[in-house]
Amino acid sequence: MDPSKIREKIVRFRILIIGRANAGKTTILQKVCNTRDYPEIYDSAGEKINPAVLTASRERGEHDIENEMVFRHNPGFVFHDSRGFEAGGESEFNKVKAFIADRSKERDIKKRLHVIWYCIPMDEASRSFTEGEAKFFSQCDTGSIPVIVLFTKFDAFYDIEFAQLRRKGTPWKDAKELAPKLAEESFANGPQLNFFKDVRRPPKCHVCLPNMNSDDADCGPLIGRTAETLDSNEVLTQLFVSTQQTNLELCMKYAVERTLTELVDSAQTTSDGDHGEAIVRLGTWFPHLWAR
Repeated sequence: MDPSKIREKIVRFRILIIGRANAGKTTILQKVCNTRDYPEIYDSAGEKINPAVLTASRERGEHDIENEMVFRHNPGFVFHDSRGFEAGGESEFNKVKAFIADRSKERDIKKRLHVIWYCIPMDEASRSFTEGEAKFFSQCDTGSIPVIVLFTKFDAFYDIEFAQLRRKGTPWKDAKELAPKLAEESFANGPQLNFFKDVRRPPKCHVCLPNMNSDDADCGPLIGRTAETLDSNEVLTQLFVSTQQTNLELCMKYAVERTLTELVDSAQTTSDGDHGEAIVRLGTWFPHLWAR
């Protein structure tokens, strides 16, 4: 597919985000879309849903994975939400499994699912994997749709390492600086990652996300790893990189590596007449920026 026609054909990048209650899903999506606003919700027919109706449905324990969440600040992303699989959650598991199967084979390219973000919080109360999560990574075939695990609230590990350092007599300032590095080293050999060595359907990769509630929280690692995971699919890579608006450096990286290098190698920039085409092709990685 011609890169310049990608957005015209697919229109929006579609993500399923899965996670138990209080996993930090909404906060992550707000950071990805660079907004503090809550998303607008649309039903499967594209009709906007009244927030009062949604609240009433949640109070009754009802949830529809087909609903679409869209943030005004970046409508290029469409999110679907699953509540996770509390205490096994057979019904919810079957709904998610069916949704993924249907959206992976969807004939309408605009409705296909492109990536799955699975949120697992690392605060002390919920650090171990639930039965439902073990079931997902053992039984749920996502086909060609990549799954990325988001270890949310990862700063809880910083607190553990900090406390241990302080008990050993490490000065407060030094302990604060050392804790993140020690936490990452400990996590690399811990039970969370070892868990994925024994499951039938492990994720493509994982991302650790600390302090996402802070104003200067960085979702760059999530954006970068998602782009890397899509790397073998040129169309989806360009759609994702050009849709996200929080990492300009990533747009520049792909524009240079994928497009500029190709233009130089093919000598398409040797004449003045080709400069316009080169600018247009490079610009497909930056659709949210306007040049004067």
